Amino acid sequence: MSEKKDEMIVYYDRQSGRLCEEIVMGEGAIRWAYQTLSGKIFSRFIFGNALLSRLLGWYFDSSLSRDQIMKTIINLQIDENEFLESSGTFKSFNSFFTRKLKADARHFSVDEKIIVSPADGRVLVYPDATKNSLIEIKGMKDRVTNFVGQTPLGREFDECSVIVVRLCPSDYHRYHFPCDGVVGEQGACSGAYHSVNPLALDVEENIFCKNKREYTICTNDHGKFIMAEVGAFGVAGIIQTYKNDRFSKMDEKGYFKFGGSTVVLVFPKGMVQFSNDLVEQSAAGYETLLHVGETIGCFI
Repeated sequence: MSEKKDEMIVYYDRQSGRLCEEIVMGEGAIRWAYQTLSGKIFSRFIFGNALLSRLLGWYFDSSLSRDQIMKTIINLQIDENEFLESSGTFKSFNSFFTRKLKADARHFSVDEKIIVSPADGRVLVYPDATKNSLIEIKGMKDRVTNFVGQTPLGREFDECSVIVVRLCPSDYHRYHFPCDGVVGEQGACSGAYHSVNPLALDVEENIFCKNKREYTICTNDHGKFIMAEVGAFGVAGIIQTYKNDRFSKMDEKGYFKFGGSTVVLVFPKGMVQFSNDLVEQSAAGYETLLHVGETIGCFI
């Protein structure tokens, strides 16, 4: 839902309070694959199976990819001061891509009622959805029930509130729990590997429910909610790293290997209230850039 101005992707930066243009990694390739006839024909093959993503995964896991690290840092204007390890120590592009940050790089409220962003990324919120309603993101329409696959939502999710966090290659690619709670049922849905960039979402329908994804039903004192991770083109893996059933806010849940990706939270109606700026910007058609740990709302 980020707006395109003269084919640019524009989002709202919460920290600066300004609209900004997104730097798109591989923009030319994305436009060709989704906005030209030859690209659309070719993309039916490459995005419909995991072969190319696996080949890219092998390359980015190998030392052959090391020379891409500094190019990416410079081109995407990534802040090296946040890295736990210096860029010169990474043995492959994926070791850089899945990097950890210094302990003081991200801050969050310890108030148990506050819900925080589970990842760095561009955020859209849908305060008033139903499990059968269509959620539109840059031309992509999908039903909440389709997105979470075979998850037994139950009547608790007949009406719901949804938050979508879209990660870009420039972002920190580890994702975290947004509050305290306990892990319940988990599942995975196989699928394709489409780009989740708005340039692709504007053309290809139902990308989120087509793409490979994993979900976890979490429970806390306020009720149940769903946390789901969506893969995309070039994502060699969705890796869950948490070990315990009980989790605390900002505990690491997992990470994405190379590629664009998305984290989605689905809450039953009346359980949460999203931050006013996220509601306003989403209604205006803009994603809001947030860092993991920033407040996205609170439990009611």
